[in-house]
Amino acid sequence: MDLTALDAFAAEVGSEGPVAVVGGRTQWEVGGAPAPGTREVRAPAGIAAYEPAEMVVRCGAGTTVADLDAALGEHGQTVALPDWPGATVGGVLAVGHSGLRRLRLGPVRDTLLEARFVSAHGRLVKAGGPVVKNVSGFDLCRLLVGSLGTVGLLAQVVLRVVPRPAVSAWFTQAGADPFEVRRRLHRPSSILWDGTSTWVLLEGHAGDVRAEVGGLPGSWADADGPPALPTGGRVSMRPAELRGLTGTFVAEVGVGIVHTDRPAPVRQLDPVVAELNQRIKATFDPEGRLNPGRSVAA
Repeated sequence: MDLTALDAFAAEVGSEGPVAVVGGRTQWEVGGAPAPGTREVRAPAGIAAYEPAEMVVRCGAGTTVADLDAALGEHGQTVALPDWPGATVGGVLAVGHSGLRRLRLGPVRDTLLEARFVSAHGRLVKAGGPVVKNVSGFDLCRLLVGSLGTVGLLAQVVLRVVPRPAVSAWFTQAGADPFEVRRRLHRPSSILWDGTSTWVLLEGHAGDVRAEVGGLPGSWADADGPPALPTGGRVSMRPAELRGLTGTFVAEVGVGIVHTDRPAPVRQLDPVVAELNQRIKATFDPEGRLNPGRSVAA
């Protein structure tokens, strides 16, 4: 993929009329549906450059996470993006929801090093850089992650990659205290709790994984994977507040994300935050043509 494909995408977005970029539609309901009459476009796909030794990859925002991960896997590497079936790199970044391995790998926003996006005026804009260094000014990459395409439409990104673990194993135990488990483990990739049972994802060398789970109290059984997550809603809480949860849920211990069987309540933003969001939107999309109808507070 070269700049020609990016220029063609920018031309397709144009500078007039409501427009939304479409990925794999795996999280299409997040933030609400685009307003009726919104024109849909798709970002370029494909890997433009990959340097395993530098641990960075450049790809089109329309590339599926599965295709990207398969290419990285050939060099023993992976990327810290959720692998929802059919999800695209740009879609995952625009939604901003991290995967179940966030406890170890960090939030999705830390994966994005550089972005080329199309502005509301139909121009191709570059933000960030392919290396980590001290910069001044706005951190546009972090602004784009989780913005649901309301301030710019992702076209191409540079992502940080990480080594692929030799072993990735889930374990479970009924009645285990997930907070004590969190205290005892060194670097778990995920700890999930439904109020009754606890699941742990450990990754690394086989001997280290077995030694770490063997040091936990109680008897831990191998698990085929994480529990099925309730699909009603997704709520963010302070990690310390998880102890008081009731009902049907699966909580990400140490992170604070709770998957519930009930629709998530509409967030009431702090007035200062709400005013800042409005100013940002007015600056980057004064005519409200990018993903109209979507809201990052929904």
